[in-house]
Amino acid sequence: MTQKQAIQLFEERKVRTVWDDASETWYFSVIDVVGILTDSPDPKRYWSVLKSRIKKEGGGEPTTICSTLKMPAPDGKMRLTDVADAQQLFRLIQSIPSPKAEPFKQWMAQIASDRLDQMQDPELSIEQAMIDYKRLGYSDNWINQRLKSIEVRKLLTDEWKRGGVDGTQYATLTDIITMEWAGRTTKAYKRYKGLKKENLRDNMTNVELLLNSLAEASATELSRNENPKGFKANANVAKRGGTVARVARQQLEHQLGHSVVSPLNARQYLGTLPDNPASETAYLTSTEKTTRPIICDDSEDINK
Repeated sequence: MTQKQAIQLFEERKVRTVWDDASETWYFSVIDVVGILTDSPDPKRYWSVLKSRIKKEGGGEPTTICSTLKMPAPDGKMRLTDVADAQQLFRLIQSIPSPKAEPFKQWMAQIASDRLDQMQDPELSIEQAMIDYKRLGYSDNWINQRLKSIEVRKLLTDEWKRGGVDGTQYATLTDIITMEWAGRTTKAYKRYKGLKKENLRDNMTNVELLLNSLAEASATELSRNENPKGFKANANVAKRGGTVARVARQQLEHQLGHSVVSPLNARQYLGTLPDNPASETAYLTSTEKTTRPIICDDSEDINK
């Protein structure tokens, strides 16, 4: 199963989902859906009781009404959780008395329709990403840079694949790049920003995104020029790509008088930096503001 993790929003509440390319099917986290429909303080417990009731009423074993897949848990780790496709979920919804049942069904149908449309026209996927980021409070400048960074990342991973690097080694190469320009591994960078399961790039400022893209674009161009083969050669190129961005970062920080590697995450800076470059980098004197938490789209890279 080729899976793409994603967070969908229903009335500003998140639903973890997985798209299976082979069967062209969405799988939804049952616990997330139960939490939305019931507003239960303990949706996991509610679902456990409901499963037992369905079994007693002859509705079949839980395995016939749902499956299990790994999804990002609150602690940031990938853990097995109950999921259901649209047909299974329709059956479950019938067992949950909720005024949100019908709106949720319509939302599910729209999700499925949108995905099929996006497969036919990739531009629709980009437009949807822009809408989602805009709704979460990001500036137009940031959104444009973030979408460009996705393209840059894809070109880099294509080069790694061409160079014979195994997909499981991409995270290590990414750490090499990040460590070289930002002075931190990806995991340490996320801790620095107070992140757990959130996407690191969705919590970068414009300047951080630019530097990260510069590092990855540089590594891509070096790879195209030198055609490295194997992990070791690609690791060398990755480090040198990161060095290009590190030099740019140091020059900028020398002019500004402070670091541009910000400890702030999107919760803290959204609403303070829409189109003002100065406030993005002067984070040491920024006023923290509260806003809606950022929702990560893990389809690109769950841990990055």
